[in-house]
Amino acid sequence: MTYAIQAEGLVKRFGETQALAGVSLTARAGTVLGVLGPNGAGKTTAVRVLATLIKPDEGTAIVGGYDVVRDAHRVRQLIGLTGQYAGVDEMLTGTENLVLIGRLLGMPRREAKSRAAELLERFDLWDARERAAKTYSGGMRRRLDLAASLVGRPQVLYLDEPTTGLDPRARSGLWDIVRGLTEDGVTVLLTTQYLEEADQLADDIMVIDHGKVIAHGTPDQLKTQAGGQVLEVRPVTPADEITVARVVSELLDTAPEVRDGLVSAPITDPSVMPAVVRRLDEAGVVVSELALRKSSLDEVFFALTGHRTEEATEDGDQERVKEDALT
Repeated sequence: MTYAIQAEGLVKRFGETQALAGVSLTARAGTVLGVLGPNGAGKTTAVRVLATLIKPDEGTAIVGGYDVVRDAHRVRQLIGLTGQYAGVDEMLTGTENLVLIGRLLGMPRREAKSRAAELLERFDLWDARERAAKTYSGGMRRRLDLAASLVGRPQVLYLDEPTTGLDPRARSGLWDIVRGLTEDGVTVLLTTQYLEEADQLADDIMVIDHGKVIAHGTPDQLKTQAGGQVLEVRPVTPADEITVARVVSELLDTAPEVRDGLVSAPITDPSVMPAVVRRLDEAGVVVSELALRKSSLDEVFFALTGHRTEEATEDGDQERVKEDALT
């Protein structure tokens, strides 16, 4: 099997904060590796190490066959990087931004202009090519930023939470672009807090929390690990939530989650569903919704960490500020 990215035992410290605590990962060539985790989990630090922006304190990483420390220059020739916020020059036009990147990469002016035109067309920015980037919408800026990372035709592309702040339509458009990149053979490492995004795009998923890998596998493998299926019960009378939660807890021997009037819990034995119905009937509880469905990645993350990805902690935010200050 050909791996575009291989990392083993990555450790990175910023003062007293340990951002990475022995992270190991692999990404197969031409696939999307989704890296999940809340703020402060270590996702951005891992990307910076793999992109040769910072050196690990311990461990090794090979990208495209080259060591990120010993062969950093060669690695940089193979990769592209799009950070969490658009890094385009707002005073330049779309064309000027891309031509500038091409010239910085050593392309002749004619080749840089040709590549810029190709990418502007591909990313649906052709009609705005002569407009200053400051006039672009958020989605257009993100597309221009992604186009800029592709000027040098990278073999490996790092997307660090690329759809943060985008509306659903713009986010969906970027998903289509990512799918097209892998069809062209590009390997994508995608960090995200959006579980749906990882479910839609990732061939493999790695979950990081507190600088450690706590799970790794395909989306279906991780869903099976979290219980496989989820029982959902919504009582007609909100006051009956307590009774429903008690019944589900007793029959499944696990504490269910109660959110917005819906009681849910992972199950491994579907035959328990009729038992729940009987117990609720005996208790006089009428339900408006009763369903058995496959686990979501959000529930996988909750089962693994005890919290959801959107529940970013204050400590996590402080870790990010500290990392930014020290790098």
